[in-house]
Amino acid sequence: MDRTVGLKVGDRLQLKKNHPCGSSVFTVTRVGADIKLMCEGCSHEVFLERSVLSSRIKKVL
Repeated sequence: MDRTVGLKVGDRLQLKKNHPCGSSVFTVTRVGADIKLMCEGCSHEVFLERSVLSSRIKKVL
């Protein structure tokens, strides 16, 4: 099941693993072949492939 279908810029995601800063909540800032996320704890930006992100999403907030 692909959980990245229907994601929009501004969606908040809770991922299964925490970011090193301790936060597990990320905001979607770009959607395309890769998805750009911004950590809500430290504002670090991360690019993830759709297939990788799909397996790491715990829930959409």
